[in-house]
Amino acid sequence: MAETLTLRNILEEHTVEGELYRKLDNDWVLCYSCGHRCKIKPGREGVCHVRFNKGGKLFVPSGYAAGVQLDPIEKKPFFHAFPGSNALSFGMLGCDYHCSYCQNWLTSQSLRDPSANALPEVVSPEKIVELAMVYKSPFIVSTYNEPLITSEWAVEILKLAKPYGIRGAYVSNGNATPEVLEYIRPYVDLYKVDLKGFDERRYRQLGGRLDVVLDTIGSLKEKGFWVEIVTLIVPGFNDSEGELSSIARFIASVSPEIPWHVTAFHSDYKMLDRDNTSVKSLRKAALIGREAGLQFVYAGNLPGMVENLENTYCPGCGEVLVEREGFRILRNSITSGNCPRCGRKIPGIWK
Repeated sequence: MAETLTLRNILEEHTVEGELYRKLDNDWVLCYSCGHRCKIKPGREGVCHVRFNKGGKLFVPSGYAAGVQLDPIEKKPFFHAFPGSNALSFGMLGCDYHCSYCQNWLTSQSLRDPSANALPEVVSPEKIVELAMVYKSPFIVSTYNEPLITSEWAVEILKLAKPYGIRGAYVSNGNATPEVLEYIRPYVDLYKVDLKGFDERRYRQLGGRLDVVLDTIGSLKEKGFWVEIVTLIVPGFNDSEGELSSIARFIASVSPEIPWHVTAFHSDYKMLDRDNTSVKSLRKAALIGREAGLQFVYAGNLPGMVENLENTYCPGCGEVLVEREGFRILRNSITSGNCPRCGRKIPGIWK
């Protein structure tokens, strides 16, 4: 318990007054950085544990990172944005969910779980932008924890990066509000949503609500974000044919051009009671996506084992456009965003 309190005290030193809130009576505040819309009384914090009310003002994380590193853009995963490019990725601490199988739990659950040992490192927005420029990264990505709850800090960074032509990206659970999407839209071009299933009861077990995530996906598309969706296929949790079909049909109803990544689960954190996702399960999920009308379905986390399900194909003529193995680009024949064979426009953000 002492370690958690020590970390909490450290984090409180790296905060500023937030922008994504409004004041209520009796010094309460309403935070709308995520779909929980926490009403927070003085001296208390929101569901995320990193946004708190001090003296009738909402204070939010600022001035640190729990990790900064250069990743392939395919790792996020974004498959329709500058294939083969780098993405300077940064994260903070905390999350508004508490998924038992979280694969970034060391950062996301650090305020809930004393065994999570990630620590903040002081860094300036200028330094993060400088690193992106040094490494010629066309993207800066807010990831590793839930970016919605640290949006003020992300915007501070991405606002500095934008004049240099560097694009912003979020890797998120999609538990957003209309207000936060409006706030980040001028600075965020790419948005990956983890659609964790299609069962409201199980979503609540993770700390979220399915309807909020579905609304977010629709809003992202309407507002012009480039959207890609990931579903981690967890055996016995969300891998039934009915649930996968519901996910695929929903995505197709928003747009059949949205890429859907079905990715393999491995036992992690508190969910150690089930097998890892099989190649067969990923192939089944991908087939369900294609039958629902989705034009771009990918299988991930099992590189080189899923045959052609890592590649991008032209939905018009079937030409192989981008050939991949894991995060490596073996071949990219997209020219000016079009299929070189039939000329069809391929949705995405291309060089």
